[in-house]
Amino acid sequence: MAREKAAELLTVRQVIEELGGISRRTFYRWRELHIAPRCIRLPNGELRVRRDVLNDWLAERAEGTVS
Repeated sequence: MAREKAAELLTVRQVIEELGGISRRTFYRWRELHIAPRCIRLPNGELRVRRDVLNDWLAERAEGTVS
């Protein structure tokens, strides 16, 4: 079950909603700056973000954490 959750693919809309409703433009700007979570480009050109990648990306940005 944990593996099944890790393989979940999120749409850009789902990601920006989870990030507090940032604008689509902000997300794509972050991609240009290489600071957005890693995306997967599907054969139809749409982007997806793996759930585990988003969770790791958020954890890396948590304030007050010790590396």
